[in-house]
Amino acid sequence: MISWNIWILFFGYTVPMVVSPGPGNTVLATAGGRYGVAGSIPFWAGFELANLALCVIYGMGLGKALHGHPEIQMLLKWAGTVYLLYLAWGFFRSSARSSSSGEGEAVRLRAGDGFLSVIFNPKIHSMILVMFSQFLDSAQSLPTQVFQLTAAFLVVCVACHFPWIAGGQLILRRFQSARALRIQGWVFGSCMILVALYVAFS
Repeated sequence: MISWNIWILFFGYTVPMVVSPGPGNTVLATAGGRYGVAGSIPFWAGFELANLALCVIYGMGLGKALHGHPEIQMLLKWAGTVYLLYLAWGFFRSSARSSSSGEGEAVRLRAGDGFLSVIFNPKIHSMILVMFSQFLDSAQSLPTQVFQLTAAFLVVCVACHFPWIAGGQLILRRFQSARALRIQGWVFGSCMILVALYVAFS
């Protein structure tokens, strides 16, 4: 059983890391603004499923093996940059479609999009790797600790990601005219490009 002092340290680490602004939360807020909370659920579910997968992979030890290969981190960085640019293109395309046809509804982000946005985010890999390297106790059962820490991490993720999605909806869903949707497409696409640049050069 994980001791209470470890839990305090765990939450002291994970809550600020998960709730703070970054590429993942920017994408979640963008999804909330464009599709609302309900429309963002598939993307959000894929996002958290990828967090679950990374927790299992890193928690069970693969992360330590990968940590010695910086080329994998570089590959993730550039794959993430390309994927964010792909998302930006989707927003720009939806803006152009709204302009030409008057239709404001874009193709929704799917669970696979959410999954890939986490898998290609080096910050999340690093955060989860550090989390397990700091809070696993070699004297206790590894599977039990991985299960407990993963479950707690997912609770933190859901609790901290929801305000970003809801905030995006609250602020941006008020503007639903064709012109507003066009502007949103350009703003969201530009945000994705800025996030891509941050990922590429951080």
